[in-house]
Amino acid sequence: MRSKLGSVSTQAIYDVLKACVNAGLLRRIEPAGSPARFETRTGDNHHHLVCRNCGTVVDVDCVVGSAPCLTPSDARGFVVDEAEVTFWGLCPDCL
Repeated sequence: MRSKLGSVSTQAIYDVLKACVNAGLLRRIEPAGSPARFETRTGDNHHHLVCRNCGTVVDVDCVVGSAPCLTPSDARGFVVDEAEVTFWGLCPDCL
């Protein structure tokens, strides 16, 4: 952004990203041990594959069929509208 706009604060960038998340334009993900990332794929319940070696993050569609990761055994009164699942492993390049 600085190369296109010139002087802009880091806080201003994060404020815009937060506003975009709140408006449903972006989705914020934060795999364990990684900085926050923002993606434009919103409105569906997709998950992510994360490489333990290089940190590559790839979208993966929801698990199909009987998926315990999408239905908690006891929702404890919550109305669940999203499940966040992260699959960890090694990407093809790191294998």
